[in-house]
Formats: sequence, structure tokens, C-alpha cells
Amino acid sequence: MPQLKQTSHRAGRVVEQQSGPDGFAAFFPAPLPPDPPLAIDAELQARLDRANQALGRLDGVTLLLPDPEIFLYSYVRKEAVLSSQIEGTQSSLSDLLLFEHDVAPSVPSGDAQEASNYVAATYRGVELLRGGLPLSNRLLKQVHDTLMDGARGGERQPGEFRRSQNWLGGTRPGTARFVPPPWQEAEAAMGKLERFLHGDPVQTPTLVKAALAHAQFETIHPFLDGNGRLGRLLVTLLLIAEGVIDRPLLYLSLYLKQHRDVYYDRLQRVRTEGAWEDWLVFFLDGVTEVAQSTTETTRRLVSLIEADRRRIHALGRGAATAARVHDELTAGVVGRPADVAARIGRSEPPVYQAFARLEELGIAREVTGRRRGRVYVYDSYLSLLNEGTTTPVPASAGPDL
Repeated sequence: MPQLKQTSHRAGRVVEQQSGPDGFAAFFPAPLPPDPPLAIDAELQARLDRANQALGRLDGVTLLLPDPEIFLYSYVRKEAVLSSQIEGTQSSLSDLLLFEHDVAPSVPSGDAQEASNYVAATYRGVELLRGGLPLSNRLLKQVHDTLMDGARGGERQPGEFRRSQNWLGGTRPGTARFVPPPWQEAEAAMGKLERFLHGDPVQTPTLVKAALAHAQFETIHPFLDGNGRLGRLLVTLLLIAEGVIDRPLLYLSLYLKQHRDVYYDRLQRVRTEGAWEDWLVFFLDGVTEVAQSTTETTRRLVSLIEADRRRIHALGRGAATAARVHDELTAGVVGRPADVAARIGRSEPPVYQAFARLEELGIAREVTGRRRGRVYVYDSYLSLLNEGTTTPVPASAGPDL
């Protein structure tokens, strides 16, 4: 019977559940914080400081934006695509945006639906936090229900902790790479995690708390499906709940996707070796890298938008309508002329002409190839957003259990 080869009980312990040919052992996580406590030496403290500073600069750059919601729209969708790609979906950011505008994506619609649900789940979580509900199991269940609504796996107890055993890798628990605690233990483990999130038994720096909570959530695997995506979303919701960032602008899944094998290895080493410090190093380096990248991407997008506005204003006749159309593309990246005309209160002919002018300037690109029902994308803007999302994870990544 395969066993999780454990050399430390710092993160929990492996307990045999049944013997014989169908026997398996499950991992029972120890409650947070780790015992012995984290050894935060000078090097690790420096990493923590750099990550906090990078997040501060990211949050601060939004204060300089005329409308931060424009970038929020795009960044939430980028994180949704990346988090879904880690689990093996092939949907790109372009696919998601087209799917949301009722244009068939180039991948199975189920892949785009999963990413779209992640967007809805993110907004649902933020809405609940701003409505006064603390970050809690109650909130996570509601977010999970949104995440799984109508998606693959949506019939597997959405919004409810599991009532059966799950596992990662293999065809059954006895051949699995990792087996989370039995379902009878999952709710109690999540109760202890919730108390940790609320500062019980000790207050923990937010980024350290986010790193530990994510790893613990993935170890408990409290739902039958969607745990990977929800566990990553938990990081964002925690940063917002504790005031580290004001909006979900951080697409941490970019780093986790780029280092997927290391990501899973570090999580597994927490369980086998109690290697919390190594996991924390990896997590903090990812926060720093992605926060810096997001800040730089925001600046590049602002420069692109301003440069394109100057080109549009030089058009002369028709510049005013073209500028309004450009504003709509900036907000949504993808646009249908008929929809844009309705939103800006103009008739369709001048709006179609404005899209044609933007296409001539190389700002907009028509993507359907049809004469009717045309759809345009803000080409250079989308190219910047697409960085990091166009290299798919192999399909062998497996289901997001």
C-alpha cells in the first residue's frame, strides 16, 4: 500500500484507515500555527519585508489611476484564467473574454466556463467581505457555490464540505499521491483553520498567515472539487480582508503556474518534512515577483492607453465618437459595435465607423471574420494582459479535486 513517506510530524501525521488490497492512509493536519514555531531568520524577514513593500507599491499605483475598476476587470480575469490553467484547462484570456461576449472560444466551452465562474466567485467573495461577513467557512462555502455553479464538478456538493473521501493522483486512495483527512475530520480541521484566520491562538503577520492558510486549506481539501482554485482565491480574499490590498489586483497564479512543479513539491514537503519555512520562502518570492510585475504592467497599460488616445484625438472628424469607443474597449477589452452604441447613447452607423477607424490605426482588431455580428478586441492591450497566460499547462495536470 503506497504511503506518504513522512519524516516529520510538524504539519500533521499519516494515519492508516484500512488494511488489505484496498487499504490506504490519510493525512491528518496539525492545527496552525506550526509547532515548533516558524524560524523567521534575517533572510526570511527580508523576504517578508520585500513582499509587503511590493504589495504596497501595487496598491499605491491604483491611487494614480483615473478608474481602477478598468484594470480590476482585466486582472481578475487574468487570475481566473491562470488559476484554472494550473488545473489543466486550456482556456486563454482571449477565450474567456470572447466566451463572456457570447462568442465561441477556441477551447471547449467547459474550460471557459470554469474561468468565468472564478471571476464570479472572486466578486462574490469581495462583495461578502465588504458587506461585513468575515473571512470564514461560511464565506468560503458561498464562494465555492458560485465557483462550481454550472461548471464541471458542479454536481459534487457545491457549497458544502465533502461527505466522502477524496485524493490527489492515482485511481483510488490506495494508489494516490496524497490522501487528505477523512471527511469526518475535514469540518473540524476547517474550524481550526478559521480560528487561525481570526488570530486564534496567536496573531500572525498577514502574508505569513496567507501562506500557511493556503497550504493548510490544500492539505484539508474540504470540498469534493474546486479546492485548488478556491485555495488560491483564499489568498486574495485574506489580503483584502486584512487591508493589505484594496482590490483583487494580484494574479499570484501567474507565478504558481510558471513554477507549478515546485509549487506542488513545496506543498508536499510541508506534509512530509514539516518544511514550512521553505514553503514560505517560495510563497513570499512569488508575491514579490507578481506584485512587481503587476505594477509594471499597470504602468505599461496606462502609457499605451494615453498614447492611443493621442492618436485618436488627431483623427479630426469622428474623433469624439472614436474616443468614446476606445474608452469602452479600455474598460472591457472586447466590444460589439451594437452593444457599445447602446451604452454610449449613439446610433450604430457612427459607432461602426469609429471601430473601422480604430482598426485602421491598429488599435482594434475584428475577430469573427463576419460581416454581421462583428466583435472587436483592443489588440495591444490584450497582448500585454496575455503575457504569461498563453503557455498552457499540460492536460496531464489533472482535475482540480
